[in-house]
Amino acid sequence: MTLVKTEDFIVPLTPPSLLEFIELQREKITLAVIAQVELILLVMAIVSVTAILTGLLVWKSNAASEAITGFWSIVFTIPSLAMCVFFIGPFGLGWLPAVIALVLYGQLPVVRNTIVGLRSIDPAIMESAAAMGMKPFTVLRKIQFPLAWPVIMVGIRVSAMLIFGISAIAAYVGGPGLGDYLFSGLANLGSFNSMNQTLVGAFGITILALIFDGLFVIVRRVTTPRGLRV
Repeated sequence: MTLVKTEDFIVPLTPPSLLEFIELQREKITLAVIAQVELILLVMAIVSVTAILTGLLVWKSNAASEAITGFWSIVFTIPSLAMCVFFIGPFGLGWLPAVIALVLYGQLPVVRNTIVGLRSIDPAIMESAAAMGMKPFTVLRKIQFPLAWPVIMVGIRVSAMLIFGISAIAAYVGGPGLGDYLFSGLANLGSFNSMNQTLVGAFGITILALIFDGLFVIVRRVTTPRGLRV
């Protein structure tokens, strides 16, 4: 970064490098990263609970399963910006519209994989459990769900990556995270620090997504019964 000194202050002549920009904006970038992580953790917690419960409720019925997955497939086709803007009216700007929109987008992979995982269990296992006198809820808790868990975790992992990609749009509705850097840079392309802002937003979200993806691999392995690990 080249500086020009005037009588009263120093004016930068060229934009700072990316590393210099990160150093100058370190505190602000750190807060944006923390907000991004908090947003993803909150959304994924809500998605995991609601989508898995939905899958558990409908997996036995073909009609209900097709209706639910069809509904979430339709929701998934709605443009992300339109979805976020839609919730500004009732909820205003900020976290809430961003969280609601991301939760809706994250449902499909988890619901679908929960249904697929539960249906993929060998019927002979279920018959053996019933013959031993196990109640349906006990079978679900001790046999079906643990066996289906690796498939469900894949759905959660896919959902998290989708949410990371869409989360940048949350900046348009006042949502938290690195999306503000990304879109501020794109909106002011050609201005002094526009490229640095864009790179911080894009690379920051990408790096966080890769870190989360690696963590999901570890969690899946640790929480999967030993006999099912591959």
